[in-house]
Amino acid sequence: MDIIVSNLSKSFGVNPVLVDFNAIFPGHELTCIMGPSGCGKTTLLNILMGLIKPDSGTVSGVPRLKSAVFQEDRLCESFNAVSNVRLVCSRKVETGRIVSHLERIGLKGSLEQPVSELSGGMKRRVAIVRAILANSDIIFLDEPFKGLDVDTKKTVMQYLKDNLQGRTVIMVTHNIDEVNALGGRVIKMTGKDVKN
Repeated sequence: MDIIVSNLSKSFGVNPVLVDFNAIFPGHELTCIMGPSGCGKTTLLNILMGLIKPDSGTVSGVPRLKSAVFQEDRLCESFNAVSNVRLVCSRKVETGRIVSHLERIGLKGSLEQPVSELSGGMKRRVAIVRAILANSDIIFLDEPFKGLDVDTKKTVMQYLKDNLQGRTVIMVTHNIDEVNALGGRVIKMTGKDVKN
């Protein structure tokens, strides 16, 4: 099912962030949202996730089961990496599967320590695995590769490609190389309108 956004507007105080925004996000595909800082990309994501309400307009077709990688990692700092992922998984997901996912993106040897002791890039990867292994039909990714070095980023992009099949994915990025690597379609936001 496609997600249809119609005439969406949102202001914060006197600052309009979205003005009559329209877009279609195809179901079971990756759509990348690009545009300058401050044009409303994260606000749009937050509306689609149901975290904030628009001032006007409608959104339809968003699956009920959602997972996300936010700009901040939003991890439980005193828990280790495995426990952070376990929090969002169904009981059917075995611990060994969580461990193998975390090891695949370079976290072997860092799974037992509290995530508060991990580097920013390591925390980012925990957040990405958490979003992948959560029981969700749609994944929201808000600049998911922020803070990753070039080699790690390649590994994580391949990991995402291998694990996104069948789900609707909406990703905010500033980097066209990320779009090309993941094979997404692009919606460009200007802050006032949208061009497909």
